[in-house]
Amino acid sequence: QVQLVESGGGLVQAGASLRLSCAASGRTSSTYSMAWFRQAPGKERELVATISWSGGITYYADSVKGRFTISRDNAKNTVYLQMNSLKPDDTAVYYCAARDAGTLYNVKASYRYWGQGTQVTVSS
Repeated sequence: QVQLVESGGGLVQAGASLRLSCAASGRTSSTYSMAWFRQAPGKERELVATISWSGGITYYADSVKGRFTISRDNAKNTVYLQMNSLKPDDTAVYYCAARDAGTLYNVKASYRYWGQGTQVTVSS
């Protein structure tokens, strides 16, 4: 089992930056790929960014490309999401998730472990 705990959310104005963190505990010796999803009120949960175990492969949704950066520190069992130039449309609950290597990155069912989420609110 892996437990994921997100932190770093908050209320900011448009144009500001935030850095989300996701700390993993439990069976962290496995080679999990990690991702950040988000869910806005009344909308489906969507994939924001993913990163491979080594950190060498990343993916970003078009809506955040160039503004968000996903990274990981395996020594600290932590994944980060640096969010710059935030927009009101980025307002959502952000979730960290983990999947086994070799599974499909763009399929929510691939992700075995989920955090509880952290709220990000961007005011205009």
